[in-house]
Amino acid sequence: MDSAIKNSSQTTGALVVMGVAGCGKSSLGAACAERLGWRLIEGDDYHSAEAVAKMRSGTPLTDADRAGWLDRLGALLQAEPGGAVLTCSALRKTYRERLRAAVPGLRFAFLDLPQAVAEARVAARPGHLFPASLVASQFATLERPSGEDGVLDLDATQPITQLVDDIAAWLQAR
Repeated sequence: MDSAIKNSSQTTGALVVMGVAGCGKSSLGAACAERLGWRLIEGDDYHSAEAVAKMRSGTPLTDADRAGWLDRLGALLQAEPGGAVLTCSALRKTYRERLRAAVPGLRFAFLDLPQAVAEARVAARPGHLFPASLVASQFATLERPSGEDGVLDLDATQPITQLVDDIAAWLQAR
């Protein structure tokens, strides 16, 4: 672990690892949390039972379904002054703004990948709460964050070690 990154006051804060289902949020989030010495918050663990049931049945979530979830995630980030990495799709700009309102200075690592790759990855994880049939709806909902302040665009097909290095360098530079 790079102690200069882990102990740097420049990296205290919060990071959202975001993107559509299958982009690698959970794997990258866990690796970043370990590297930074921050708490990992797995966003999917905080969906309401109703939202989980909708997803399992193949029904896309609505903005209303996500509102309480985003508020819970914002509160969890606020409760981690030592730093946290949140995995969250954060598909729409309004969702990101809601999280930013809870945590000023919040940063986002956007994992971008082609739809076919996302569909293949999701199809390869049987039993997950999110079926491959919903990947297209996520791409339809996605408002790319490119150009927003505090966003790092990443190619989700790159090795996780490279992505973690890129995020750590970006956080240290900010």
